Amino acid sequence: MKEEVFDIAIVGGGIVGSATFYQLQKAFPTKKLVLIEKEPKLAHHQTGNNSGVIHSGLYYTPGSKKAENCVNGRHELVKFAKEHGINHDICGKVVVATSSSEISNLEKILDNGIQNNIEGIERINADQIKEIEPEVAGVDGIWVPCTGIIDFASVTEKMIQVAIGTNSSSKVHTSTEVVNIEQGEDEKVILCKNLKIKSTFLIVCGGLQADRLAKIDQVNLKEKVVGFRGDYYELEEYAKHKVKNLIYPVPDPQFPFLGVHFTRMVNGDVECGPNAVFSFKREGYGKTDFSLKDTVDALTYSGTWRLFLKNASYGINEYRRAFSKPLFLKTLQKLIPSLEMKDIKPGRAGVRALLLGKDGDTRDDFRIEYGNNSIHVLNAPSPAATAAMAIGNDIKKMAIERFNVN
Repeated sequence: MKEEVFDIAIVGGGIVGSATFYQLQKAFPTKKLVLIEKEPKLAHHQTGNNSGVIHSGLYYTPGSKKAENCVNGRHELVKFAKEHGINHDICGKVVVATSSSEISNLEKILDNGIQNNIEGIERINADQIKEIEPEVAGVDGIWVPCTGIIDFASVTEKMIQVAIGTNSSSKVHTSTEVVNIEQGEDEKVILCKNLKIKSTFLIVCGGLQADRLAKIDQVNLKEKVVGFRGDYYELEEYAKHKVKNLIYPVPDPQFPFLGVHFTRMVNGDVECGPNAVFSFKREGYGKTDFSLKDTVDALTYSGTWRLFLKNASYGINEYRRAFSKPLFLKTLQKLIPSLEMKDIKPGRAGVRALLLGKDGDTRDDFRIEYGNNSIHVLNAPSPAATAAMAIGNDIKKMAIERFNVN
């Protein structure tokens, strides 16, 4: 078996792993780094299948890592995109209350945004909503001018390109799946199919496989990752004029997702969605995709059932929408009443990783833990793509403080 030696190994070629690689290489240009990704290309799963939104930081609890990293990461992301010519647009979004019953939650979100120092946010009335998005029916809203859209896969690839340009001895191994992690005398031994990698330090950004990778590295983790698929529809070409930029509903605080929304993508397409349904395969993007291992893993875990019970009515409605275009359309019509069945067509899907506690808690904030000479990103849900550079910077600081990387 071929053997290679590095100073720092990073497992996971999504945007968080790639941003960590980038930040570490920038801070330590003489260190020899390796990025290990099991898929043939980077950004293959959550990064390459999300909505492409540059989030403002509006929804997250003030003082949380989500709030702090989203705002800081957004600034660094936009700066990076400008410097490297990555397609993006700071187009702004409206958050729309469609009934008076949603106004109290809208006000809480606005207060969050103010506390999180979101630039330029303002309360807008029904007439102002119409000025921004003429097809939208709302009674009250928030205008968030610093929200945008971007191609996160291009960001991921460019960060790696810049990092490798800093040190040509560093490497990226795609199509390289980690099968075991061992602790050597003074290094980590990462066993892959047909390759052994020895590294002084290890950082794991495993996304949908984060808990399994932590387990084989002997990290004492009580929670499990459970996957939730999100299905999208797209607007037909002739209907795209009905959405100018980004349109979001007021999220229900009892449900751990933001709700179905409209996103104008950087390529000009307009996506509607996603819903959120339990995925019977962690990396399954089709409605009938199934993995016995993943299903048994999730459905024998008490946290999964407690989450189902807490959100039973929501879950049933989400599943009904997943298999019913009329029901999906009905949800979309709450924001844009003029939409018709012929205006929408089935689009792609993504899968989100949620780290669930045994009590069914979704472990909402970012979660990073230490192993033996290792750091594991265990929970990095949305807005992780927006926040990736800030998360990578945090991991760099942890490596310096905990392991005396210098």
